[in-house]
Amino acid sequence: MSGGTRLGLTLLGGALLQGVLGDVLFHGVPLGLNVPLWVASFVACLVLLLRVSHAPLGQGRRFMVGPLVLFASFVAWRDSPWLLGLDALGIAGAIAIGALRSPAVRRPLADYASGVLAAGASAVAGAFPLLLEDIRWRELGGTARRAVAVARGLALAVPLLALFGGLFVTADVIFQRLLGSVVPSPLAPVRHAVLVVLWAWVSAGLLRDLVAPRDVSASVVRARRLELGIVEIGTVLALLDLLFLAFVAVQFRYLFGGRDLVESRAHLTYAEYARHGFFELVAVAALVLPLLLVADALLERKRRRDHVVFAALAATLVLLLLAVVASALERLWVYQQEYGLTELRVYASALVVWLGVVLLWLCGTVLRRRRRSFAVGAVVAGFAAVVAMNVLNPDALIARTNVARPHVDVGYLARLSDDATPTLVRALPSLRPSDRRRLAAALLPRARSNDWRAWNLDRSRAAEAIARYAGP
Repeated sequence: MSGGTRLGLTLLGGALLQGVLGDVLFHGVPLGLNVPLWVASFVACLVLLLRVSHAPLGQGRRFMVGPLVLFASFVAWRDSPWLLGLDALGIAGAIAIGALRSPAVRRPLADYASGVLAAGASAVAGAFPLLLEDIRWRELGGTARRAVAVARGLALAVPLLALFGGLFVTADVIFQRLLGSVVPSPLAPVRHAVLVVLWAWVSAGLLRDLVAPRDVSASVVRARRLELGIVEIGTVLALLDLLFLAFVAVQFRYLFGGRDLVESRAHLTYAEYARHGFFELVAVAALVLPLLLVADALLERKRRRDHVVFAALAATLVLLLLAVVASALERLWVYQQEYGLTELRVYASALVVWLGVVLLWLCGTVLRRRRRSFAVGAVVAGFAAVVAMNVLNPDALIARTNVARPHVDVGYLARLSDDATPTLVRALPSLRPSDRRRLAAALLPRARSNDWRAWNLDRSRAAEAIARYAGP
């Protein structure tokens, strides 16, 4: 048996193990401890396969393992769906780093994008080359070939059994009862089989891609890219600078100028004035970063002066944008004093702060012609932002802020995740009797899974807080 077939069979066995483990850990239970357990098993399979294939734990894989395990463990810590989404992005980003095709640490941003695409393609279709190319089935012995043939026969028989069995169950009540006495739920085995196959399929594709050697010597053919001169790009940036400058001047005059000036000129209360525009300014901050990256990529640098002009205009735009970011955060501060916090406002503010950090990093790298360092810093800043949000616990922050307001929106607080439950339980005695009864009635009957696979630290803390409040 060739080495490729042996490695392919080992990889297939590891993928099937991940498939069975995925069914055992995730079937019918919420996310919690099952996520870090499955990821730890996945990492262990990867390390074993790298040893079997004598491949080094490098080329992006080394930098993948730490963030992958860290973000997976956060799922067993926090309960917020928003944080779960951020942790999922962190896990996807870590896998994308592992899919990078070069051992170099400094990489252009396009390489990270290609890593994301490569990881996605591997998860969807990476098992096909493993089954059709890597494993040479003719090299297997007679017993192994018969086992493979049986497996193929089972795979063909399962959908047919489900089809005809379902028709027979529908056609005859007695047959339905007899079958139900033998198999309590005829669809249960099918559901388990589907879960095993799905988890195994994704695992096989990702493991194959992570184990495959990276060809760093191959030459890359680059198509001729579109270029624009400094006149075109400089005109765009200069006009944007003027627009941003005018907006910032208005902000310093009115938003930062004080309550009395706004109310006399805009005929709005200060909170109403600050209420409008926060998310629009978040969108502005989010659009400037790709705009500057595209402008840098398109700029045709015929003379050194071209980059100097571009860097000056871009840096000016970044500085003005930081003032816009300050305006957005000031609006949020004024608004939350009057209306309280929401999850959308907190996460949008975190996005703005991250964009501000990345824009400053852009000034220190791209505008100084050190583009290869930009992507690493942006990815690290993104990972750090996800970690910071998990440590911050936004739902608990929202609960602490909103219960201290004169008018408490009990309906919104009751919809927060269990990350906020201990904070809300501690605040119950300070609420008005009617608000206390409504919030307690919403918190006490919350259903929680006792399955160890779905264990989550904050859900466990929430259950303990509720138990202490409810008493014996």
